[in-house]
Amino acid sequence: MLRSEEIISIAESGEGYNAEFKVRTPSKVRELAQEVCAFANSAGGVLLIGVDDNNKIVGAEINNIKRSAVQDSLLQISPPISCPFYKVELDGKDVWVIEVVSGPQKPYTLSGAIYTRQGPNTQKITSVEQMRDFFQQAGRIYFDESPCMEFDAEKDLDQTFFEEFRAMAKLSASVNQKQILSNLKITLSDGHFKNGGVLFFGKEPESFFEKAVIRCISFEGATKSQIIDDKIFGGPLMSQYREAMHWLKGKLNVRYEIKGGGARKELWEIPEVVFKEAIINALAHRDYYDKGARITIELFPDRIEITNPGGLVSAINPKDFGTKSHSRNPLVFGLFERINMVEQVGSGISRIKDELKKHKLALPEFKIEGMFSLILKRPITSDLTGGRTSGKTSGKTSEKTTDKILALIQSNEQITISELALKIGITERSIERNIAKLKGKGTLERKGPDKGGYWKIINL
Repeated sequence: MLRSEEIISIAESGEGYNAEFKVRTPSKVRELAQEVCAFANSAGGVLLIGVDDNNKIVGAEINNIKRSAVQDSLLQISPPISCPFYKVELDGKDVWVIEVVSGPQKPYTLSGAIYTRQGPNTQKITSVEQMRDFFQQAGRIYFDESPCMEFDAEKDLDQTFFEEFRAMAKLSASVNQKQILSNLKITLSDGHFKNGGVLFFGKEPESFFEKAVIRCISFEGATKSQIIDDKIFGGPLMSQYREAMHWLKGKLNVRYEIKGGGARKELWEIPEVVFKEAIINALAHRDYYDKGARITIELFPDRIEITNPGGLVSAINPKDFGTKSHSRNPLVFGLFERINMVEQVGSGISRIKDELKKHKLALPEFKIEGMFSLILKRPITSDLTGGRTSGKTSGKTSEKTTDKILALIQSNEQITISELALKIGITERSIERNIAKLKGKGTLERKGPDKGGYWKIINL
């Protein structure tokens, strides 16, 4: 039975892969049974009745008749699964709790239908392909749900990124780290981290999973015969994303537009959001069981290819590609969803196409068998820099990192290191190194403490 403080913490953390809220008992109690069935077929979870869409505890009344109806509906799940259903009083308001474990006898069905969790949503399996994939997954637990016995949170957890995640996910500062990790289902009952938690919060996930990195390569010509630059980025998945985006920004044609004296806008030769969607998709959906391949970003004068291990999962029919999603790593996907790095499930491909259409660029090419590849055609002749763009992969950045830091400080003298890293797309360590350079040159100094102080530009 969950304690009061645990329920409050779960409510504050919001809905996700392992948490579902209802403001009241639905008129069709079968909806609750569907949620329970989905949790049992996935990694387990908690269903709270009496919590609204704003994560506020409002309480709910369930009389004996309604309670019996809910229990009868849960009994329709086959094979039977034990789900504690009880009431907890919080400040005079009743919250009803249904706890669900990850069932040991998958699949669990309700009236012959199988339900699973996809991110924060419950999905009904309706096709033969989806059902085949489910049975495959039931035979081997999701990679990100498996335990990483060697991971030691005391020395291997990236504390800085954890606190950044807390802020980005708007999780209460009053909830301790251990409770948050438990609420997010990142740890097992014995305290060991799941692989997904290691990938997302580990300082060096690649020390446990060698190929869990992004390799970025630029080539001089249209073939792979001559490499100009070759970088490998490891660390927490968000760090890999930021480093890859920063690398791309340094290679692509980027110009800056300032209107009306306001903040300047970066205009990439291919919209930045396209790369965001593609890279996050690769990190969230790649097959981490494949130990022979990495995520790769390959840059050519005429195109960019982003490839990740694992083709289209069998649960998705090729004709539904781009409209439906079935994650290989639902825990990782759910963590990205918590910090708004992914939106509606299955909409990423559509957003990529829409952005390219909006900017009158060539539509992407996809390869979905064996390896998943996205191929983007570069605009060889564009007027991004005031003249003809050759499309060559230059190693020069459009603007020095120190200049970007100074520009952001000019607009907000109280900006933090983490905010600078997020806006520029590089790690906090890189920001700190560049700030040290600026201080050494006498260009920048810090006034006051880290918290509550401000930056002062001395000499531009």
